[in-house]
Amino acid sequence: MKKNLKMQPTETAVFHAASRIYSAYIVSGQVGDQEANAWMKRAIAEAIKMADATDQLVVSDDEIDSLGF
Repeated sequence: MKKNLKMQPTETAVFHAASRIYSAYIVSGQVGDQEANAWMKRAIAEAIKMADATDQLVVSDDEIDSLGF
């Protein structure tokens, strides 16, 4: 079955981070055949957590512009 995906830029950024985290789990031998979904969800959750922490600590150019600086 073919799926059409239309992700927003922030979703794409989280996907890229999550795929790198998940790949690291696979390469390190942590992901068993029966555990793939759980490890994938863990990687996504960690990517979201990292994105949220980054958003809290970094002020983007757009945020500065909207503040009138």
